[in-house]
Amino acid sequence: MTHPRVHVWHTGEVYIDKALAFEEKSLHPIPYTGWLRPNRKKCWVPVSTYLIEHPKGMILVDTGWHEEVRNNQRNHLGLFASSMFKGRLPEGKAVHEQLTAYGIEPSEIDYVLMTHLHSDHVSGIKHVTQAKKILVSQPEWEAAHRELGYVKSMWNGVNMTPFELKQIPHGPYKLGLDLFQDGSVYMVYTPGHSSGQCSVLVQTVRGWVLLASDVGYAARSFTESILPGVKTNKIDAQRSLDWVRGFSEREDCLITLANHDPDIHPQIIG
Repeated sequence: MTHPRVHVWHTGEVYIDKALAFEEKSLHPIPYTGWLRPNRKKCWVPVSTYLIEHPKGMILVDTGWHEEVRNNQRNHLGLFASSMFKGRLPEGKAVHEQLTAYGIEPSEIDYVLMTHLHSDHVSGIKHVTQAKKILVSQPEWEAAHRELGYVKSMWNGVNMTPFELKQIPHGPYKLGLDLFQDGSVYMVYTPGHSSGQCSVLVQTVRGWVLLASDVGYAARSFTESILPGVKTNKIDAQRSLDWVRGFSEREDCLITLANHDPDIHPQIIG
């Protein structure tokens, strides 16, 4: 591998209220929960993970659904989370199954980069515990142990390494991690949806690929400046969204991908 390539994979889907994806003004106090909301307000959206083939190492971004979602979903998600959303994971689509189909074992993964630790991003982490290093931002790690909205059993016993935010050239706060210290792959601190959420920037021969996680749920989130319904800090969320929109408009930005965009299909970029 002489230059980076980004594989976009869908590890199933999640059924959510549209107000979770796109902030909604409503008489309902918390419409994003989906509680007492009609089915016409809900939709299935993909749960994406990304395999980055890089000359300096194999990288996985997020881990999608664990196979328990197929047969023991309520226990896996917990009562509270399963009351708000549900998952669907076809056979062969769990992250370790897709790695195997591509000819890669979890032990060959050099880095697993966790954008944040919400269930649909971290659920499958126990499928890749043999990866050499699993990274998450220090703010997200701390938030996951003190705030609601996390299912800690999903990563219990997993050797995860929190990293300190350092100055980088990109992002709303110019904070993150230069993974290889060469400017080719960055974890970019883009908080708001969660306290420590990061996006991932990958330099390819054709330009930057921006994996924007849940800063927005689809392309129109950025073009129309629509925040997600779930936020820990609205100012941070808006600042992160504004940065993603601005970066996406750069001539050297090849593509920006929101994790749950139904218009983005599995593909190879690079």
